[in-house]
Amino acid sequence: MEFAYIPSPSRGVVDLGPIPLRGYAFCIIIGVFVAVWLGNKRWIARGGRPGTVADISVWAVPFGLVGGRLYHVITDYQLYFSDGRDWVDAFKIWEGGLGIWGAIAFGAVGAWIGCRRRGIPLPAWADALAPGIAIAQAIGRWGNWFNQELYGKKTDLPWALKITSAEDGRVPGTYHPTFLYESLWCIGVAVLVIWADRRFKLGHGRAFALYVASYCVGRFWIEYMRVDNAHEFLGLRLNNWTALLVFVLAVVYLVISAKTRPGREEIVEPGADSGGVADSGGVALDKGEPSDSVDAESGSGSESDVDSDSGDAKSKGAAESAAEKG
Repeated sequence: MEFAYIPSPSRGVVDLGPIPLRGYAFCIIIGVFVAVWLGNKRWIARGGRPGTVADISVWAVPFGLVGGRLYHVITDYQLYFSDGRDWVDAFKIWEGGLGIWGAIAFGAVGAWIGCRRRGIPLPAWADALAPGIAIAQAIGRWGNWFNQELYGKKTDLPWALKITSAEDGRVPGTYHPTFLYESLWCIGVAVLVIWADRRFKLGHGRAFALYVASYCVGRFWIEYMRVDNAHEFLGLRLNNWTALLVFVLAVVYLVISAKTRPGREEIVEPGADSGGVADSGGVALDKGEPSDSVDAESGSGSESDVDSDSGDAKSKGAAESAAEKG
């Protein structure tokens, strides 16, 4: 007997007049905005300019969406290219289906292009974005709840997810809410990265590597719980093997980077922090520093000019006195 469960929405889209607002797309958009907002705050704290994170995200986000969709379509090609399927559905990203592995890989390419155009190091930018990306994933996973997809094995736990749709091979019932497990795990990853970054002053891409490694740990056991169709190799789902490989690469990078490039970048964006206000000629002046120039309107000079005039008067008086005595 079911006493408690997490209900699934009856529809994954809300019609705002002629405009359909899809829950999956809405979660992705909110996640991107949160990631950019938090990344901007962390970038400024590191000494970067406001707006730089958003400028580079203009390159990273589209690349990430394309990469995420490509990974999903390639690894689940039977959903779009098998008998009875319409290959045009491969372009319907709003209906769900983004692979985080492809999104991060292609997103990094877009970020590299943006960073190169701005003349800033990609690892430093990635460190600033790392916890924001994890939070964006936590928000984006709720898109799976709207679509009633990617749930786990059957369960009667009080927090079980109730699936009501019978489309695409679904069997109505209560299942492990793996979307919720991954969402909570990603929030924990974000907290871990923020704490470790403050405690150990992570730099040169190590905060991003920590995010990747810790995410892979959670993704491995959550992926193992899922019951949707997936390609397997030696008893493990493809995404399990991907998580293992990426985890090892992230840990290796952490170790090697800590030995070869210890510490944190002192300058992440050249010219962003000049320590003062630049005048029209591009020369930095400390705030509140008195100027030695003459005020044209008042006709008054600087303190050094006054001392010079006083000295000349004293010398002239001394000379006249010596002449009178002689």
